[in-house]
This record gives sequence, C-alpha cells and structure tokens, in this order.
Amino acid sequence: MTTMECPDCGHDRTSVVDTRSGADGTTVRRRRECSRCSFRFTTYERPEEALRLVVIKKDDSREPYSRRKVIDGLEKACYKRKVSQDQIRNIVEAVEDAIFRNYERDVPSSFIGDCVASELRKADKIAYIRFASVYQDYEDVEDLIHEATDVQDAPVIGPEQKGLFAESE
Repeated sequence: MTTMECPDCGHDRTSVVDTRSGADGTTVRRRRECSRCSFRFTTYERPEEALRLVVIKKDDSREPYSRRKVIDGLEKACYKRKVSQDQIRNIVEAVEDAIFRNYERDVPSSFIGDCVASELRKADKIAYIRFASVYQDYEDVEDLIHEATDVQDAPVIGPEQKGLFAESE
C-alpha cells in the first residue's frame, strides 16, 4: 500500500496494480487502485530534472520551472471546454520536450508561453484565445479581435474542433 490520495473519494491509501515505462522512456506510468472505493487511476512519475530549470521572467527575475504552473494555466484556459486531462498532459509533455531540446538550464518565460499557445491552438481554438488573452496581454479589444479572426481563418485540426464563430443554422 502506498499513500496517494484517490481522486474519486479522497481516501489516502491506494495500491499500485501495474507499472510501465512511459512512451518517452523518461516517465514511469503507474495504475493505482483505491483500497476504499476500488477506483482506478493513473499517475506518472518524472525525474526532478525539470525542477533544475530556471525560468527567466519578463522583468528579468528568475524562478524555478514549475510544471504545476503550466498545468494550472492550461486548466484555466480549458475550463468547460472539451479538452481532456490526457490532452493537457500531452501539451505539457510537448512543451517540456521543446524546452529540453532548446535550453539546458535557463529558459525565457516567453518561450514557454509561445510553446503552450502553439500546442493549445492545435487542441482547442477557444481555449487558445482564452490563454492568449492573458499571455499576450493585449492592449485593446482590436488586438484580441485580430487574433480571434486569425484563429477563425486557420484550418480545423481535429474532428471535434468547431469553428470559433459557428454559423447559425
């Protein structure tokens, strides 16, 4: 038995029922089962390498990279959208892969934001506009409208992706 809170009932005792290496070879995927409600869920373990990254902010301040901050930003942008937790996890992994391909220790926050925006735009146009409206810090509504128009004119990526401004039938 391992102490890990069940996301379904909140009980703090779960057991690992299966362990596998992640597809990228840098993560460990564990299937867990709650000892109280028998709910099964998946956790992922990553090495602390990401924590050694230092993010250089716009004001030149520095802070340790936080995967949680990226996830929180994505979850806010995707609130009440049809973007699954798996899609969010895949976006975060794609962003981290890009970071590690391009930077060794210090990474500009603008690079992280650009990567998140690029991946989110592929996943959900509305979530992208939400994210961009905060990240891009538009000066006025015209800038936001221009960005929304660009997104609207971009081709639809997936079958579940609807146009930004759907025509009434």
